[in-house]
Amino acid sequence: MKLLGFAVSSLTLSVAGASYALGAIPKSLRPAPTRQPGKYVAVVDLAKCNGCGKCTEGCIAYHHLPVGMEWIKVFKIKDAAGEYSLPRLCMQCQGNTACVNVCPVGAAFMREDGVVLIDSQRCIGCRFCMAACPYSARYFNWQVPDQSPIVFEHQYSPEEPWPHVRGTTAKCDFCTERLSAGQLPACASSCPTGALYFGDQYEDTVTNGRETISFKSLIKNKGGYRILEELGTEPNVWYLPPRRE
Repeated sequence: MKLLGFAVSSLTLSVAGASYALGAIPKSLRPAPTRQPGKYVAVVDLAKCNGCGKCTEGCIAYHHLPVGMEWIKVFKIKDAAGEYSLPRLCMQCQGNTACVNVCPVGAAFMREDGVVLIDSQRCIGCRFCMAACPYSARYFNWQVPDQSPIVFEHQYSPEEPWPHVRGTTAKCDFCTERLSAGQLPACASSCPTGALYFGDQYEDTVTNGRETISFKSLIKNKGGYRILEELGTEPNVWYLPPRRE
């Protein structure tokens, strides 16, 4: 891990300037011709995280995840900063996006707004993406999918990827359908301490539902850093240190 003061622009919770790699592009999400597509970003404040796991529970419930699958994991860390909890979600890499690079069928793809998704209807279950991801943030569905009516009758899309398909890979999708509706992702809305912020770098705004602040200032003033960025992944998930100076 390396501490950086990274100055970029930021995010609103209404998705202006997004587009889909597959299928029709909803009019409300078509990029404005005079503006760059927005880039979603997440900030995890480790000083606020208490390791309760509510973020994981919220994600599982919202995405109807198969038994044993967790798209956001909370790890117990012990290092020079002491002992603390670290939630790990998909890093939504913008640089060397290994999962997209190795997928032989185009099931892993990046939208114009920078969100990396998986199309389970294209996935052949080779698991190359799982091997390539330096964050171990992809998962394989070994289970028979949930067949309850609320899941089985849902219209599948890469943005709302249920019903889940056995024998395919899956991962955190930043709850893009919630963001486009002006809502926080399920993990952030379930967090009791407000440790998870989401926003758009070009708007320079992130929120945890309690406060809305400048992404650029937050990263600069509180020593924001990204995990394994030396690999050239350019992750869109930032962390704030577990201890304040």
